[in-house]
Amino acid sequence: MLFAVFFAFWRFLQIVTLIPIIGLLAYFVDGYNKLNALTPQYILILFIVSVLAAAWAIFTLFSYHRSSTNATFVAVVDLLFVGAFIGAVYALRFISSADCTHVRPGSSVDVSLGIFGSANLNGVRVSLDKPCAMLKASFALGIINTILFFFTAVLAAMHGDRMGSRHEKTYVRETHSHRHSHRSRSAPRSRHSSHHSHRRVYV
Repeated sequence: MLFAVFFAFWRFLQIVTLIPIIGLLAYFVDGYNKLNALTPQYILILFIVSVLAAAWAIFTLFSYHRSSTNATFVAVVDLLFVGAFIGAVYALRFISSADCTHVRPGSSVDVSLGIFGSANLNGVRVSLDKPCAMLKASFALGIINTILFFFTAVLAAMHGDRMGSRHEKTYVRETHSHRHSHRSRSAPRSRHSSHHSHRRVYV
């Protein structure tokens, strides 16, 4: 039960952070399609990985009882997504050093301070490069999901080891009980056969 709570929480957090990546990169994919141009690989790779990861996260979230049983398989798939996100983030690494905001001095503004006089303040103009900011946000969310999927992979692997040890203990107990019952059943038969053979010798 505790595994299901933690697993559902981290899966929900993954879905929440994957949806913005899909939405931001879908803007670029749609724009390139309208221009009949090929989408750059650094956008397409992260977009495809995010879509597949979101589908996997939603599937395992709503079937967490199966995920608990197949915890080792879930851990392997999550590790595959960790590698995929590392590759996708690496392809988009150039955006980390990009400057998406430009601050420029604006026009001066006179502000009245009442009996204290007035003040002349210089305004500031901030221009934001929208495509650059969207790619940078996707890059940051991709790093976050790399960490989140690694965490869920470790969590599922730990749960899988516990489930495996429990099955081994149960199997050993069942084997011992079966052998004990077999010995208890064979003991009266051996006594009966010895008594029967003694009667034949007597006659």
